Amino acid sequence: MARTKDTSNFYTERNNKNIQVVDHLLREELPDFCGDYFLAIDSQTSPLTRMNYAHDLKIFFHFLMSRRFSAYTSAKQFTLADLESITNNDIEMFLAYLSHYSYQGKEHVCNDRAKARKLSSVRAMFKYFFNRGLISVNNSAKVSTPKLHEKPIIRLDGDEVFNIIDVAESGDGLSPHQRAFHERNKIRDSAIIILFLGTGIRISELVGLNNEDINFNDNSFIVTRKGGGKSILFFDDDVARAIKRYLDYKEQTDLPAGAKDALFLSSQKRRITVRAVENLVQKYAKIVSPLKKISPHKLRSTYGTALYRATGDIYVVADVLGHKDVNTTRKHYAAISEDVRRSVVGKVKLHPDDEEN
Repeated sequence: MARTKDTSNFYTERNNKNIQVVDHLLREELPDFCGDYFLAIDSQTSPLTRMNYAHDLKIFFHFLMSRRFSAYTSAKQFTLADLESITNNDIEMFLAYLSHYSYQGKEHVCNDRAKARKLSSVRAMFKYFFNRGLISVNNSAKVSTPKLHEKPIIRLDGDEVFNIIDVAESGDGLSPHQRAFHERNKIRDSAIIILFLGTGIRISELVGLNNEDINFNDNSFIVTRKGGGKSILFFDDDVARAIKRYLDYKEQTDLPAGAKDALFLSSQKRRITVRAVENLVQKYAKIVSPLKKISPHKLRSTYGTALYRATGDIYVVADVLGHKDVNTTRKHYAAISEDVRRSVVGKVKLHPDDEEN
């Protein structure tokens, strides 16, 4: 298939939507001085990152209004003088508040990672205004980041990899209700799972794929990475067969004009969503490995681990997975300590008779 010059308007539409959300929050729910901050970081961050920052800051100012600034009815009333008056104790109370809080009629709970991200958003804002000389003190710098505990790396084992592909293709173990949908979507679902397990791409990269991104001449495809950069990745014959089978199936289906570009489609014949992909992966994974909470990211981890075991080269794994920092790769995939421990058994000799002659 020919390469497309513009991978898709999917990413453009997603970015535009995130930009609109940020603009709305700046107009309606954040202090006016935040506009200068978001303008300053516009060229250094993605629209998704700015949207996350905006939501985090909205919750921060909501917290302040519920505590120290109870006379305020809108975040628009905050001034830079108010920001300067925020103490490190205020921010520490904010982190404690995030453990369980109510917002817009819903209950929310943040784990330590979510707290750390929100603290990072708050710190970045304080740092900007402090560095510009618009506030004289940056008390957010005095607040310690929540200690993050390493999460166990969950992935599929060898037999589970084969089994989840088999279940996606056969439907064995699904309920009668699920089987009705499975018969219609099994070719697509198995292609998605095989693509995850055969290339390790992110879920956002998979959802954004177009038909024209696939090149069967050399078994390669173009993905749009986090941050908008593009990479060419390669796949093996198993992945190629699964995608070709799905494309053949699609050619026999009447599709609306707007759906012709997207590679993976929903039952409604629109580009499949992230949520739909998460649901289908979890559906099959529960049958194969009910005690593991397997997500698309865990399929990515499964691939990354297998690739590291096969190559022993952490830099190759980082490049294929699109990690900007190899330490991220090392943390997730090189920490296969059980393999290392097993491999060193017997390497240290404790008795002269053990030495080779």
